[in-house]
Amino acid sequence: MLRRIGSVTLFFLNAVIRFPATLRYPRELARAFLQIGWLSLPVVGLTAVFTGAALALQIYAGGSRISAEAVVPQIVAIGIVRELGPVMVGLMIAARVTSSIAAELATMKVSEQVDALTTLSTDPMTYLTAPRVLAGLVTVPILVGLGDILGLFGGFVVATQGLGFNGPSYVTTSWNFLDPVDIVLSLTKGAVFGGIAVTLACHAGLNAGRGAQGVGQATKSAVQAAAILVLAANVALTGLFFGQ
Repeated sequence: MLRRIGSVTLFFLNAVIRFPATLRYPRELARAFLQIGWLSLPVVGLTAVFTGAALALQIYAGGSRISAEAVVPQIVAIGIVRELGPVMVGLMIAARVTSSIAAELATMKVSEQVDALTTLSTDPMTYLTAPRVLAGLVTVPILVGLGDILGLFGGFVVATQGLGFNGPSYVTTSWNFLDPVDIVLSLTKGAVFGGIAVTLACHAGLNAGRGAQGVGQATKSAVQAAAILVLAANVALTGLFFGQ
């Protein structure tokens, strides 16, 4: 485990130092931003809306047992921005993007396309990995921000249309309850989760074994590791920001 952690860490650092060189490949960079950011938006948006709506219903049902239904706006706001928004986006990225990138790069590895790049004096780290890691670090925080907004919107719709809350009062209460540190934490989690998901995908893909079994194993291990590390990083970042 320690050997793999060290290998992935060095892999990430090697990708980071190649960020300036990725400007030589604008098409590959644009493709990475499209794949990780724009094409992930529908699933992220729908997940966030439904999560916010379900959270509002659960908080209302639980609060009604102690006559505390009025806390729905506050709890939904802090729950979505601090935890559920970043975590759900991170897990969706791990499910969608990590699997896609790992399978793509593993297929390139087993079909010797990566070796062909090296033969043509093109560094695979610069051409394949660095654009994707950069796109993950930049686009996932944006997706988290949009997911937070859509999650709050889902809670707002359920609360105002089904639970009898006043719309303007709900928005004001939610906004006043949030601190700037909550938003900073949410976006920081997005950057960390994006870096984890994409780095593990690229590392697994470029180190895949031979044949179809190697592609499947690389994809499975990348998704499993990304999901677990997203949840572990969530706990660590929450403790770092709010731990005593």
